[in-house]
Amino acid sequence: MTTVAKVLAAADDSVTLINDINTNGSSSTYATGLSQEEINARVQRNVDHLETILAYAPVDNQDDKPDVAGSSEDKSSYTSAITTGKAYIAAN
Repeated sequence: MTTVAKVLAAADDSVTLINDINTNGSSSTYATGLSQEEINARVQRNVDHLETILAYAPVDNQDDKPDVAGSSEDKSSYTSAITTGKAYIAAN
């Protein structure tokens, strides 16, 4: 069974990508050979992924989806990455 912790751990790659591109721009290993438009699209996909992950919640008692949205787990690194990614796209 998937847990909130496992779902959030899987989202760590998106946090890393967003923060690395924000820090290193086109020099980021995640941006090699990409145009700025492609870099922005990559950042947007990862922002979208994080927003989707943070909204995970079971729809009823039969749904075994982990309740990430209702969890008390620390989600600050994910919400910060979303803010950082949106700001990066707006600036580039």
